[in-house]
Amino acid sequence: MHDALTRAGRALRVVVLITLALLFLIPFYLLVRNGLATERDITAPDWTFLPHAPQWSNLTEVFRDPNLPLGRALLNSTLIAVSTTVGTLLPASLAGYGLARIPYRHADAVFYAILGTLMVPAAVTFVPSFVLVSTLGWLSTLRGLVIPTLFSAFACFVFRQYFLGFPKELEDAARVDGLGHWRTYWRIVVPNARPVFAAVGTIVFIGAWNAFLWPLVIGQDQEAWTVQVALSTFTTAQNLNLHELFVAAAVSIAPLVLVFLLLQRYIVAGVERSGIDD
Repeated sequence: MHDALTRAGRALRVVVLITLALLFLIPFYLLVRNGLATERDITAPDWTFLPHAPQWSNLTEVFRDPNLPLGRALLNSTLIAVSTTVGTLLPASLAGYGLARIPYRHADAVFYAILGTLMVPAAVTFVPSFVLVSTLGWLSTLRGLVIPTLFSAFACFVFRQYFLGFPKELEDAARVDGLGHWRTYWRIVVPNARPVFAAVGTIVFIGAWNAFLWPLVIGQDQEAWTVQVALSTFTTAQNLNLHELFVAAAVSIAPLVLVFLLLQRYIVAGVERSGIDD
């Protein structure tokens, strides 16, 4: 009887998980289906699971649209997301390591001050940040889009929590070999902390890729548009091409899906070890 209940419970969990997975995949299905359809197929009253004749030319059409610089926008988003990720991981990991390992009587006060910035609404600092970027002449530049977004109290917190549980024996062995804090961090800590770097890096990359308001205000020239700003032009266009909208949306999320698929193993391990859920 117990075995039968156990098997029934497992079967129920499998059914629930499959159902949730299918519900989660519905938006992706709609993007692909409508992206390969004609305007008539998208707006037809009779729904078909797949378009009658997939329009693969829609993919090239969206890149040739003179009103939608999608190729340039993808390049800008890639540069911004990669620069933001690298520029956030290095200082945040150094700060987390210093707060966790380097003796300093004011370390706790500094840590609490960093956490305090998480309670400051982004709207409070938005206007001063814009004025500063404008004064420096960084409008519509990579510097203006990236540098003001590099500080991440959340990333610093995650790295500190992870390094608090990092094996001290490895660091002690490094110091016996004559390594200082910097070389210990670079040669010992970083190679053994790839999961948390992958987890934090993925979160930062997704946030930078999906950012909209800051790139919209700072990237005033069309050459500085990110993919999210370029997609927003569909909402203001007089003639809305639905198939282009779905194709562009599908293309815009493809890098995020690829990053997640490549790093999912490290992401799970990083979350388990860093104490994000604590």
